[in-house]
Amino acid sequence: MKTKKSEATHRRRINWRREARLLPGYSLIFIWVIFTFVLVGWVAAASLSSTRAIYQGEVFSIAKNGLNFSNYIKAWNSQNVSVFFSNSLLYASVSSVLLILVAAPAAYVLSRFRFFLNHPIQNSFVAAMGVPVVMIILPLFSVVTQMQLLKQPFTIRMLMIFLFIGINVPYTTIFLLSFFSNISRSYEEAAAIDGCPPMRTFWTIMFPLAQPGVITVSIFNFINIWNEYFMSLIFANSDKTRPVAVGLYSMINSMRYTGDWAGMFASVMILFLPTFVMYLFLSEKIIAGVTGGIKG
Repeated sequence: MKTKKSEATHRRRINWRREARLLPGYSLIFIWVIFTFVLVGWVAAASLSSTRAIYQGEVFSIAKNGLNFSNYIKAWNSQNVSVFFSNSLLYASVSSVLLILVAAPAAYVLSRFRFFLNHPIQNSFVAAMGVPVVMIILPLFSVVTQMQLLKQPFTIRMLMIFLFIGINVPYTTIFLLSFFSNISRSYEEAAAIDGCPPMRTFWTIMFPLAQPGVITVSIFNFINIWNEYFMSLIFANSDKTRPVAVGLYSMINSMRYTGDWAGMFASVMILFLPTFVMYLFLSEKIIAGVTGGIKG
């Protein structure tokens, strides 16, 4: 018993020499956390304050100014935030789901089956990840305008979802390919012995095992699509179809004439909260997906 206790206390001892070497890294992380906390805190306080208090530098004077939750109601109803929010939610959620349905089977096949074009297809996906979006947006815009697809809000929304899927397929496939490669083949061998066909094996066994990677890449895709700006600026040419990034930019420009800065910061907080909440509650899933798949 004494030996076990001494071993446990020895394991719990802090290696101060190693911790001292990590002190510069800890300091940088601490400074970054404080800076981010102060920045986000100021924006949150400004969203509950008034424009006059923002100009006077009294954002944190809650006792004097009170909490103006009406800024959020006004921003949601009068600043088109509800429209921008619903558009981005539609683009990000639908595109993320369809991306998994397209990329997950492709990644599984490329990681498990050996055929003539396996490596060329993988290299093509990797090469596609290095192509700047600017190079393909303008030719696509020329084709889309010739097909007259930018006249109706419904066709614009469908086009945006299609473009988001096409641009993010290479990254999603490569991410899931490396994840499927780390999963043991013994699961498939056991399923084959039981007479399970390959397609059913994928959906009932391999796809659930890849859940950490699927969730992680879905979160990354959701956030990238939610924050996407350049492509939305080109194709979403009306307030009815604009997502949050383009809508927020138009609201900032309108502040030159309205001067409702408190309402603008309330709009920023509304558009910031979905990704923040996603990171807050799914951080463990993100770390599990990034660190690798299931082995053994």
